[in-house]
Amino acid sequence: MSLDQRREREKQDRRDSILDAAEHIFFARGFEKSSMDEIARTAQLSRALLYVYFKDKTAIMRGLMLRAGTTLRDRFAAAIEQTDQGAEQIGNIGRAYYRFSVEEPNYFDVLTQASTFEHLADEDEQSKALQECGAEAMSMMVNALIKGVADGTLSRERVADPLMTAYFLRGAMHGVIMQCSKSADVDPNRPDLETLVDYALRMLTHSMRA
Repeated sequence: MSLDQRREREKQDRRDSILDAAEHIFFARGFEKSSMDEIARTAQLSRALLYVYFKDKTAIMRGLMLRAGTTLRDRFAAAIEQTDQGAEQIGNIGRAYYRFSVEEPNYFDVLTQASTFEHLADEDEQSKALQECGAEAMSMMVNALIKGVADGTLSRERVADPLMTAYFLRGAMHGVIMQCSKSADVDPNRPDLETLVDYALRMLTHSMRA
């Protein structure tokens, strides 16, 4: 490893340690109640050095959003690789999204809040990378739908607009997950979340079948 490569690795490691510290603090205390001083202490860095890597607290949050988006995108990619049929790929993506919400609830919440995070539009490398990451995840869904139409597992008429269909499916699955997770304590008749997600996926994919 060259000297430049070693320095770049050290910078990335330090950046990761800052994000690790911020995760612990943000998820425990909340974004508004956290401070740069607290993040610096947890990461065992000086305040001055922290600002070399992130200009403010919102930049760190964008870094965590990017982590969350990358994790979800990678889960989608792994789900697609499990089968060659387009309809099955769509079902696997839906199940991957559900598992992401259960196994990475903090990341799920971060992405849910991303659309209303007032500083997300601030232009920096992280916000651009997050947009690209989201576009890649959506492209996976669109390509799976196109593949399903091509291989005959999905109806050409019912998936006439793959992009529109992908947005509909994402919204439907997110709505099912949010509906159950938010009503757990107040709705005694609420179905089991995993059972409901499986039911919703069957209904959605059946509606698109050839």
